[in-house]
Amino acid sequence: MSTYLRYPWLSSIDCLTTGEIKMAWRGSTTTQNRLLSCLPYILPLIQVYAFGFFLFSQFPFLQWLYVPLMPVMQLYQFLNQLIPFIGADFVIFFALYLLVVRNEKVQHFIRFHTLQALLLSIFTYLCMAVLQLIGIVQQGASISVPLFGNVVVTLIFLAVVVASIYSIVQAVRGMYAEIPLISQAAYTGTRD
Repeated sequence: MSTYLRYPWLSSIDCLTTGEIKMAWRGSTTTQNRLLSCLPYILPLIQVYAFGFFLFSQFPFLQWLYVPLMPVMQLYQFLNQLIPFIGADFVIFFALYLLVVRNEKVQHFIRFHTLQALLLSIFTYLCMAVLQLIGIVQQGASISVPLFGNVVVTLIFLAVVVASIYSIVQAVRGMYAEIPLISQAAYTGTRD
C-alpha cells in the first residue's frame, strides 16, 4: 500500500522527494498565519499548569518557563472569576471552535492548529476529571499524595507541554504538527 493511500492528507510528491511523512500541503503560509496558528496552544499550556506543581516543587527553576505566560494566566483567572458557572474554558473553547475552526474563510493551516490545540485542551481536561474521580489530584504536591500519583500527574504535564511546544515550533516552520491520534482527529475535523 502506498504512503499516499494510507495517509490521504499527504502529497505524493512530498513523500517521493523527501521520503518523510509530513502534513505539509495546500501551499505556503504567510508569517502572519504562522504566528496566528501558534496562539491557540496557549490554552492547553495554561490548563496543564496545575499538573506541574510536583515538578515545580522538585525543580523550582522550571517555573521560569511559564513567566512569559503569566499575564495571560492572570487574564484567564480573571475570566474564570467573571464567569463562575460555566468558566472561561467553556467560553474560549466555543469561541475558538465556532469563530476559527468552523469558519471556512480562515485558512486551513490556522483552523488545523486551532483544533489541535483544542484537542490537547480537551485531553488535559479529561485527564483532570479522571484523576479527580480517583482521588489522585490534590492542591499542590502534598505528602499524602503517593509517588504514583505524582508520576502520573507529571507525565501528563510533560506530555501536553512537549506536544504544545512541538506544535508551536511546527507552526512557526509553516508545517502541520503530527501528534498521534490528535493530528488525525484535527485533520478530520477541518476538512474542506
